[in-house]
Amino acid sequence: MILRPATRAELPAVLALLADEERVVDPATVRVTEAYERAFAAIEADARNEMLVLVEDGLVLGCLQATYVPGLGKGGAERALIEAVRIRADRRGGGLGRRLMELAADRARGRGCALVQLTSGKARSDAHRFYASLGYARSHEGFKLAL
Repeated sequence: MILRPATRAELPAVLALLADEERVVDPATVRVTEAYERAFAAIEADARNEMLVLVEDGLVLGCLQATYVPGLGKGGAERALIEAVRIRADRRGGGLGRRLMELAADRARGRGCALVQLTSGKARSDAHRFYASLGYARSHEGFKLAL
């Protein structure tokens, strides 16, 4: 099992993971729009962004997006912002999410990041327990402004 940047050919599999957290979506049924193509190309071209996939035997089992944010806090070190964390619905509960997050933290550490941060919807209590079990602390209250 490896964690690596997603390829364009894996975009339907990533979109299938993001489409529905509760069931397995067949990547062949996912419509890859121009907007998705542009977004993926922008992520791929940006050295501070990665769409990462957890792959075993050629099958995409999980994904997350990591954005590396420079800052003046923490001695000028980067921080990793993790978003879009997903594990295939039929593979949950076996440690894949833990492995995905550990590998992502190792990757951030290897870049010299001082911390990893993420947000999670307020209603996702199972996810909150999961992140807490990994050592993530509820240190801030998050805010969003839809544009």
